[in-house]
Amino acid sequence: MKISESVDLISRGTFAQSQQWKEIRAKIILAIEAAEWPQGAGNFTIHPESGKKSGMGNGVVPIKMEPMRILKSDGWTLEYPWNVAQKSLVGSSSSKKGTKPGDIDAAKMFPEGLVVVEWETGNISSSHRAINKIALGLIAKKCIAGILVVPNSNLAKYLTDRIGNIEEIRPYIPLWKNIQIEEGILELIVIEQDAESTDVQKIPKGKDGRAAEGKAKN
Repeated sequence: MKISESVDLISRGTFAQSQQWKEIRAKIILAIEAAEWPQGAGNFTIHPESGKKSGMGNGVVPIKMEPMRILKSDGWTLEYPWNVAQKSLVGSSSSKKGTKPGDIDAAKMFPEGLVVVEWETGNISSSHRAINKIALGLIAKKCIAGILVVPNSNLAKYLTDRIGNIEEIRPYIPLWKNIQIEEGILELIVIEQDAESTDVQKIPKGKDGRAAEGKAKN
């Protein structure tokens, strides 16, 4: 997998400039670049079919299988249960609390704090939730750094329709850049296919994609 761009939304404090972060980030980058299709190919070739129509295009979930496997082997926890916030039902007579932001794709604790990685497999609303979840973690000092992996438009057009992508995120970048924290890292890593070929099968969608992921983890 190629990395076409990286976008620093937040990069502040001593950790952001440290050799430790450079080494952590380098390992994350290597894991992302290891994304492959077909499985075992050693590179990432996409079947160039638009995902605009029902039943067409490629799935998303299996794309992150190899990177997640690599991170797990390096001591990262997958599907990390991160209770970064709970929404109180303000004004409600109920004592119950609202929904939680959800698990993190991969997380690892370092002496400086928790580092988290999210891989976009949903629509643009999912992208905003993922970025906001990491930003909230930075504000609450529950993490020290977070990365969201998103496709660029060259890759997104062949994936599930309306998949979150960098072009739809760009208009909101100034919002996140202006979050007021003294220490923390929030970065977008933008990915693109190595090649295109109708000779490779399409990446499975939905249940088929999750089944493929499950087989890879076993």
